[in-house]
Amino acid sequence: MSSTREGRGAPVRLGVLGCADIAWRRVLPAVATTPSVRLVAVASRDAAKAERFADRFGGAAVTGYENLLAREDLDAVYVPLPVALRHEWVGRALAAGLHVLSEKPLTTGPGSSAELLAEAERRNLTVMENFAFRYHRQHHELRRLVAEGAIGRPRALMCEFGVPQRAPGDIRHDPALGGGALLDVGVYPLALAQFLWGGGLRVGGAVLERVEDTGVDVRGGALLSAPDGGTAQAGFGFGLHYRNEYTVWGDSGTLRLDRAFTPPETLRPTLELRTGSAAEDLPLEPDHQFRNLLDAFADGVRGAAPVDTSPVLELAGLVDRVRRSAAEAAAV
Repeated sequence: MSSTREGRGAPVRLGVLGCADIAWRRVLPAVATTPSVRLVAVASRDAAKAERFADRFGGAAVTGYENLLAREDLDAVYVPLPVALRHEWVGRALAAGLHVLSEKPLTTGPGSSAELLAEAERRNLTVMENFAFRYHRQHHELRRLVAEGAIGRPRALMCEFGVPQRAPGDIRHDPALGGGALLDVGVYPLALAQFLWGGGLRVGGAVLERVEDTGVDVRGGALLSAPDGGTAQAGFGFGLHYRNEYTVWGDSGTLRLDRAFTPPETLRPTLELRTGSAAEDLPLEPDHQFRNLLDAFADGVRGAAPVDTSPVLELAGLVDRVRRSAAEAAAV
């Protein structure tokens, strides 16, 4: 299926596979205010949950994911299912001829992600990960300042993303669903390192703290190095004081950004620039990263601007290297 059958400018007709919290809080409110996409249906295995979402956001309530994929009035699906389920259901969506916006990361490993991207390419379908931060202008402005030499040569990146303890029954504690801090919050600093430092990142060392009874990682950190000699330190985890920020450290200054990954659309971000004894706060305009991402996804579906999927595989490989490095450290 393709939205081009309704005309290039028609909204992308979107279905949702799964009634996740991120869909309720962030993505579907953005869909409601983004003209390039239109919500058609929401599916859950629980009929009451699907009705609750449909009552708030519109569209039809569908019981069962397979019943949503069988509809003839969709161009694309958004898949916020737990990461361990995404390989199956993204694959089934592609087999149904549907473009896919998936929560991040696409799957639990590089092999399964590569398989899905190859299938999407074979079918000429768009697949995008929902890393909305990449579409907020605050990061592009920071990257521009770094490129222009505002802090001299950039040498190091320090990034942390930590959240309070998850409830005992939360899916992030379930290894069968791909639970763990690395795949939930850890992918953010890793993806940011790619965004700022580029590809080819190497893992110098990593640690994952695991819960003994489940084996799920709850906190961790990694040291990365870039081909040009720059380094990145990534910290992440559950059961921490809430924090998501990063600092780029150059040989003549630093740039720091708070609320790096979760800025509300009304927030006026501030870049903190420090050079020598001088300090300057650079105010930026608010931006709506989820609406920007949805527009980019719609452009990909329409064929107006292809979505670059190389970061998907780069990140999957980097996550795998962090896992292996942490396992080697634990075995010593």
